[in-house]
Amino acid sequence: MMMKREVAKRLFAFELNRSNHKISQNGEKTPIYVLTPTGEKCNRVFIVGVLLDKEEIRPDSNFWRMRVSDPTGVFVCTAGRYQPEALEVVLEIEPPEMVAIVGKVNVFEGESGTYISIRPEAVSIVESEARDYWVYETAQRTVERIERMETERDSEDIALAWQVYNPDLNEYRQKVREALIVIKEEFETFKVREEEKKEEVKEEKDADLELDELEFEEEEWDLSDILGE
Repeated sequence: MMMKREVAKRLFAFELNRSNHKISQNGEKTPIYVLTPTGEKCNRVFIVGVLLDKEEIRPDSNFWRMRVSDPTGVFVCTAGRYQPEALEVVLEIEPPEMVAIVGKVNVFEGESGTYISIRPEAVSIVESEARDYWVYETAQRTVERIERMETERDSEDIALAWQVYNPDLNEYRQKVREALIVIKEEFETFKVREEEKKEEVKEEKDADLELDELEFEEEEWDLSDILGE
């Protein structure tokens, strides 16, 4: 029987990088979840951001590490031979590039702490508009989780999030604001550039019109006396 894929959740890097509590269920091949500070239990995530860089972890290992940024921080992603389709795209992309990634969340216990990374299942190049929409949607989802953290404290996942993280929810609200301000400023900059382009096109058309009128007037002039014709 084919297992149903978990829904890919939208999380900002700021929150995902602070998620270090794993939840496992009884049974073989059951998914392992990561509990986030705002009470989201996730196994897979959907992120959009700028691929800052990529590097092969060891020479000829065909195992690559990537850093992808959103307005709140940086995601760490790793892809290898067990993700052939994602790896093929990663090898072709040259940073910096806007990318969308769907992947599984992994938590690693190291000597100096806990590390979280994303193992891509699918990677694609996208336009900046896709990133802006992702930021907007992720901001909405984050605010919804924050509100549930405040009003549904008896919920199992939320109660556990309070116990494990005891988060400062205002900190997460601030990150939402910062992310939305980034895309708002970029949108306003884009509008200014578009207006400048329109003005340049208008000036070029006006200049062309003036030249056309000049040529038209020149054709009506009788230049034969001046030219001695």
